[in-house]
Parts: sequence; C-alpha cells; structure tokens
Amino acid sequence: MEYKSRELERKFLKMNGSFKAILVTGARQVGKTTMLKHLAEGTDRTYVSMDNVLVRELAKRDPALFFQTYKPPILIDEIQKAPELFEQIKIMCDESEEKGRFWITGSQQYKMMSQVRETLAGRIGILSLYSLSQREKAGILLEDEPDFSLQALLERQKLFKRNNIIDVYNHIWTGGMPEIQGADSEIRGEYFNSYIETYLLRDAAEVGGISDTLKFTRFLTACAALISSQINYSTLAEATDISQTTAKNWLNVLQGLGIIYLLPPFENNELKRLVKMPKLYFCDTALCAYLSKWLSVETLMNGAASGHYYENYVVMEFVKAYAYSKARANLSYYRDSNNKEIDIFIEENDMIHPLEIKKSANPDRREVKKYSVIDKTSLKRGKGGIICMCEEVIPIDEDNCFIPSNII
Repeated sequence: MEYKSRELERKFLKMNGSFKAILVTGARQVGKTTMLKHLAEGTDRTYVSMDNVLVRELAKRDPALFFQTYKPPILIDEIQKAPELFEQIKIMCDESEEKGRFWITGSQQYKMMSQVRETLAGRIGILSLYSLSQREKAGILLEDEPDFSLQALLERQKLFKRNNIIDVYNHIWTGGMPEIQGADSEIRGEYFNSYIETYLLRDAAEVGGISDTLKFTRFLTACAALISSQINYSTLAEATDISQTTAKNWLNVLQGLGIIYLLPPFENNELKRLVKMPKLYFCDTALCAYLSKWLSVETLMNGAASGHYYENYVVMEFVKAYAYSKARANLSYYRDSNNKEIDIFIEENDMIHPLEIKKSANPDRREVKKYSVIDKTSLKRGKGGIICMCEEVIPIDEDNCFIPSNII
C-alpha cells in the first residue's frame, strides 16, 4: 500500500531536534507506526514492538537489560503495554543531551499519560495523530493554522477542488483509517467488525476493566446515536442498562483510546447561564457510521442524521488542523440556557473566531448575528463565518464569510 504523507511529520521532525523523547498517541490503526517507520527509513534506528510477548516480558522484568539489548536511537511501539520502561527512559534521558533518542507510540492515553507525567515531565514531547484528514487524502499538506480573513481564504481555496457534497460524504462514510482507503463496502464492514472485536473490546477490558462486552458494544452504539450532541449520561445509561457513573467512566475510556472527541463548552465568567456539558464527536466518522448501520454513502447522505455527521466531520477536520499546525488553539462551542448555540469557538491570542456549521449550500447569512455575544466579554471577536456546502468563499460582511467545508 502506498504511503500517504501526514501533516504531523513536519511537527514531529521539528520536535525531534528539541526533545530527547517524543511520544505519538492516537487510536489503534491510525498510522502512528507507519509514519514513524517512514521517517526512520535510511537511519540506524531500532524498531521494537511491545506486542511481541517475549520482548514485552523482558521490558517489564528488566528495563535496563532491555535497553542494553535494544539500544537507542529506538522506536518503541505500543509502550503502554510495558510502562516499566518509562523510569529507565528518564534515567537515560538524564544521562545524555542527545535529542530524539526515543521515539514512542501509544494507543491508550487513558492509562499511559499518568506514567508520562510522573516520570518524563520536561523531557518528552507529546503529539496526537488522528486518522487521515480530507487534506491528507488529497495530498495537500499545510503548515499553518486556518486563517479566516477573506484574502487568506481566497488563497487557500486555490489549493482545493470545488466543494462537492458527494466527495464530502464519501470522506465521511469512508473515514480516515489508512488500511481501508479504496476498499469496497464489504471489506470496510469486515474491517470495522474486526477492529471492534480485536482492538476496542480488548483494550477496553485492559484499560477500564470492562468485561461485559455485550453491554459495552451497546454503549458504543448508543454513543454513535448521540454524535454532534451534548452528552447525556442518563440517555447513555438507559440505553445500555448501566449506571450514570459507569456511563461516565466508559466515556472516559473511549476518549482515552482515541475513539471519541469531547468538545468542551465555552467558559467565561463574564457570561451567565452557559451550559457545562461537552459535545460528543467520533474521531473517525466511518466507525460511527458502521456502528449506526449506515450501509452506503447514499443512505448516510440522505438520512436523518446526515447533518450530525457533517458537523462531526467539520469539527474533526479543525481538531486535526490545529493538532498538526504551528500554533495551537482552544476549541469549544457556545450554548446558553436559552439554547442560543454557536458550533465552534476557536480561541487564540485573546481572540475568538466564531463559526457555524451548516450542511446547506446556501445557509441563512443572519446566523452570524449571534456572534455579537462575544462582544459582551473582554475577548476580541476575530474573523469567522459559516462552514457550509457552498462551492467557493463568499463574503457575508467585513468579518465573516461563507466557507466551503473542504478547504478547512
């Protein structure tokens, strides 16, 4: 299978020159190992996987002997299975000033990050990799975070094809797992069935002690039914016949495994009566569609949930863009007790860029009037707009544009 370049490569290589160890986290099968093996081509970097039982036993029993056997520079795959290595990596980082000695991958943030925080603070760079973005599929790799000014958007759209609803829903239904790009619907279905059985249920048992696979599978399906919605623990608990406390714990497990993304609500002391529950999104829309039994692109695109999937797709494209770009930003959504909602707030440099998401190719331009709520805070209101199915960038007013969803 031909390797698809990833936007995270640039950031990873830059951090490789500044940190002694770099950890790449993300869900199973998103391409962490493939990316790092690609970057290690032509070097003397050792590769070792903790999926190998004998290697894992050595790492857990005698970390010092492990590193005498497998010397840096090294790529350690699935390190969460041998957390005993972290202390030895700390010792070796402190013994040498050499950068980039340890490349590490891990698929279980839920369990692993506490170990990293305890032992490698200040010594390790941490990055997240997600399944392929729409840009990566198209071979368009960008370094900078999105700029919502009219001129920047007009320049950006020159890189992309015209926005097309068939292309968008093909991306949503196919998802970004590298292994099934180009696969037909039968192979796609078998892949996700195996993914749930082989990885998700096993990892959930290891990480969260979840032994009731039937209930956990029902819980996954209940989560899929709530995409792009505020989390409702009562609904999830009732659908699965578990307690609300258990529902909350299981959501934390899914978040730690990189399966779901929780978009936090906007918080500001200057605004009253804001909601406090996050919104639920799937990191890969194809897995969500599989769980909800959307069996074809056409049924998904024309179904009752198509708008929710469209919102999920847009939010995750922004999550990926800011995870890989030069500058980070805080992403949230706004909703108050009167149900006034703005789908995305992107906060950077004391400025908020407000964005609505609409599946329509011709949404109501009056939606941007809601953005004036930002003016009630001490934060500045930046450029924004409406992400939609329009074919090209069109100004709404001096601060906002209709923005084609395929250029984010």
